[in-house]
Amino acid sequence: MEDTYIDSLDPEKLLQCPYDKNHQIRACRFPYHLIKCRKNHPDVANKLATCPFNARHQVPRAEISHHISSCDDKSCIEQDVVNQTRNLGQETLAESTWQCPPCDEDWDKDLWEQTSTPFVWGTANFCGNNSPANNIVMEHKSNLASGMRVPKSLPYVLPWKNNGNAQ
Repeated sequence: MEDTYIDSLDPEKLLQCPYDKNHQIRACRFPYHLIKCRKNHPDVANKLATCPFNARHQVPRAEISHHISSCDDKSCIEQDVVNQTRNLGQETLAESTWQCPPCDEDWDKDLWEQTSTPFVWGTANFCGNNSPANNIVMEHKSNLASGMRVPKSLPYVLPWKNNGNAQ
């Protein structure tokens, strides 16, 4: 039994595809292959049922009840269920002793103590009350030479593009 269990864990072990007997698939790729091959062989897929204990087990529908009663993976799941029910009575959740750390921040107080005006995009910036240049509007500066302006929209064809025509 132990050798069989270790052998089933070998990822390089070749397994035969239940949908196409000519397919020999490595165990590590078998679940992916089953999904792909099930789509490619819907006629065979309709005749097979999936084991509720191990999705790798594809069994003829007529034999599924016998397989469920004798499946090796059933014992593993049953053992897990038994262990969980035993542990339910033994485990009691300890109450958490975590407490929220004290908070020294007061955002409302900080807002009232703020001396400078907040930055708002697209509005004139006024200098703060502590500034010697009180109540002076900062003007927008442009790096364009005088007499030049920014275009309101871009043309569909840029003038420096040649559209593939030779000059």
